[in-house]
Parts: sequence; C-alpha cells; structure tokens
Amino acid sequence: MSTDQSVLLRFGLALIASSFFLSVVFCAALRRMAPRWGLLDRPGGHKGHRVPTPLGGGVAIWLAIMIVLSACGLLVLFGPDRLPEAIARHAGGLRQRAGELAWIVGLSTVMMVMGFIDDRKNLHWKPRLAIQVGCAAAVVAAAGVRITLFGPFTHPLLGGAVTVLWIVALTNAFNMLDNMDGLAASVGLIAALIFGAAQAAVGSLFAPAVLLIVVGALAGFLVHNHAPARLFMGDAGSNFLGFLLGSLTVAGSFFHEGVASPFSVLAPLLVMAVPLYDMTSVILIRLSEGRSPFQGDRRHFSHRLVARGLTPPQAVWTIDLVTLACGLGALLLHRLDAWGAGLVLAQTGCLLGIVAILELSGNRSEQTLGHARRETAEALERETGRQSD
Repeated sequence: MSTDQSVLLRFGLALIASSFFLSVVFCAALRRMAPRWGLLDRPGGHKGHRVPTPLGGGVAIWLAIMIVLSACGLLVLFGPDRLPEAIARHAGGLRQRAGELAWIVGLSTVMMVMGFIDDRKNLHWKPRLAIQVGCAAAVVAAAGVRITLFGPFTHPLLGGAVTVLWIVALTNAFNMLDNMDGLAASVGLIAALIFGAAQAAVGSLFAPAVLLIVVGALAGFLVHNHAPARLFMGDAGSNFLGFLLGSLTVAGSFFHEGVASPFSVLAPLLVMAVPLYDMTSVILIRLSEGRSPFQGDRRHFSHRLVARGLTPPQAVWTIDLVTLACGLGALLLHRLDAWGAGLVLAQTGCLLGIVAILELSGNRSEQTLGHARRETAEALERETGRQSD
C-alpha cells in the first residue's frame, strides 16, 4: 500500500469513527427525549413489536452525518493547508462540487423533516409522494444531477426523468424495508460501503467520503436498533437514508474514461437489488389483493422469511447476506467488458430468482399442508361419526 493510500484509508476510518461516536451518543439522547416529543411507535395493527418503542433514530443519524460533514466542509473550504497532502490535492475539486452536495444534503434534510412529521401525525401517502417527487426533481434541476446510463447519448429529459424515478423508488424502498429490527440500517450500511468502494475504485472521492460518514452513523444507530430494538429510525430516518443514497449513487462517479469500464454504471442496480425486490414484490402482492400499494402490512420479504420458520434476527441476517452477495459484483464491474458485466448481472438475477422460487415453493407447501390437515380433520370426523353410530 502506497503512502497516499494509507493516508486516505486512515482518513476514511476517521470519518467512520467520528460519525459512529456521534450517532451512538445522539441515539442514546433520543431514546430519552422521544417520548416527550410524542415519538413513540406503539404496538398494534401490522406492527410486530410488543412494547412502545421510541422513534427519532433518524434524527440522530441525520445530526451525526451533518456535524461530521460540516466539519469536513469547513476544512476543505477554509483550511485545506491543515489536511494531509494526499487529501488536500483534491480540495479544489471538492470545492467545485460543494454547491451540488449542499443541494443534496439540504433536500435530504427536507425528506427527514417530512418523515419526522409523518412519525408524529401519519401523513397521507399522496402529499408524501408529492414531496418526494418534488425534492427528487430539485436534485436534477438545481443540483444538475442526473443518470447518464447510456453515456453521451442520454437525452437530458430522459436522464432527468429516470433520475427522479430512481431516487423516489429508493426512498420508498428503504421506507418499506424499515419493518424489522436492524434491517433498514444494516442494508443501508452494506449499500453505502459497497457504493463507496465501487466509486473509490475508479478514483472518485466526492461521494465515497460522504458515504463513509453514512456508514459510521448507521453503525452507531445499530448499537441501539439491533434486536430487540430500543430505538427505531422511523420515517424520518428511512426517508432521509433512501433519498440520500439514491442521490449519491447518481452524483457519484462509477465511470472514468480510460480508467474503468462503462458497465460500472450498472453498480447501483446490483447493490440495491434486494430493496428493489422487496418493494416490487410487496407492491405486486398488495395490488393482486386489491389493496393500495401504500397500505402497510406484514407481507414484506422479511415477514415472509419469518413465516417460513426463520426468527426475525435470522431473517435480517439472511437479507443482509443476499444484499452483500448481490452487491459484491458491483466491485468488479469497472474491470469487466460486456460479457463479464452480463455474467455478473445474470448471477444477481439467478440469486434473486432462487429467492423467488423458494418463496413460491413455501407458499405451495403451506397450501398442501393446509389441504392435508383439512383432509385429516374430515377423516377423523367421519371415523368419529361411524363409531358413534
């Protein structure tokens, strides 16, 4: 490892450690303060927890990220001479993108505030979706961030529309994924870590630095959120996390001309395969049952795994491992040609296909078992009737 790489590694670890420490402290404070603010998630309905649990973990995550990010921003803008040479040489580029990052963080904060209000007052899905679309559109229009999946041939309007769809989809995917202790935070941590590594592999430092701060904040939250959870992130956290990750995956660079394969831009699809699978499957289930796709229930991927016999912690670990298995391929895309990228995508598709087949076979097994039980009960009733005669 070169000296510059060693410096960058130590700096990255310092970012993680700083946000981790702040997140642990702020989460502990929110556990005490949340009940006074009316931020309690009470049992009942489709919810699985048995005792009232404080919300507000999302506020703690947001606050930890903002403090560390602000400190780094001040150093880059006003004290680059205090930074190690390996980092200071990138200060100019980081300053040029400061406005872009400010828009992303500011709009992510809007999402956090909306989620905070939703945690207290249960907003209807229509204004929530309108705010999500509006903020995603602002990322495209004001920050100039848009997907360029097809390189220079992407029409600006098409790229902008796909970007809005991507950010809104990830925001809702993480909101839906936040249904079991430790699940949304652990998946978000894995995604942020792989996204940061994939972008750093092609020489990008802008988004990876922010993503490492997110990793530390989520790890600190998990200290309080692992089963049995003592604190939930709530809609404030899931909306903030999904929107921030969705925006950073577009703002960050997975491709540099002459450095990486153009197929590396497919990395977000691999990393986010499981959250998107969960969201898509839940929406299809609800629509097939004639219900609104925004109506909460216990039909998520994690709940379906528990219905198959796993404990909730086992279901969370299973989803984390599938997320990791799908996402690891993203670290190779920058070195692969079309055939290699196609194989990685096919491998991810096969993995999700296995998951879907196992789920469907589980449903058939339950139906067969239920049918067998009914037949046994009917046979016992007939036998009882003959004996009484």
